[in-house]
Amino acid sequence: MKLYAGLATLVLAAHLVWIAWVIFGCLMTRRSAGLRWLHIASLVYGIGIELGPWDCPLTLLEQALLDRAGITPYNEGFLMHYLQAMIYPDLSPLVLAWAGTAVCGFNLAVYAWGFWLAKWRNG
Repeated sequence: MKLYAGLATLVLAAHLVWIAWVIFGCLMTRRSAGLRWLHIASLVYGIGIELGPWDCPLTLLEQALLDRAGITPYNEGFLMHYLQAMIYPDLSPLVLAWAGTAVCGFNLAVYAWGFWLAKWRNG
């Protein structure tokens, strides 16, 4: 049981790293086209998960591991369970989904602006 609880904690850490990548990845991709496209794909995926009917695979994995560890897993999504309770105690899941989508959209707008500037400079 401790093994599954430990694995659930690792998945939680991976989820936090994923969220940091989605939010701040554009700051780390300025010199690498490959990372830039990976981050753009991550943003599109994040928007899809937030607005679509799908659950995040990391959330599902964490919940399954918690269940195997004998810990009652949470039923709501990752953001609702961890972030809302700490940071946004009075916001609905819909507001959180739109906030996450807005962060991803802002990052995509930064990329679009950069691509437009590069095209404009190069004629």
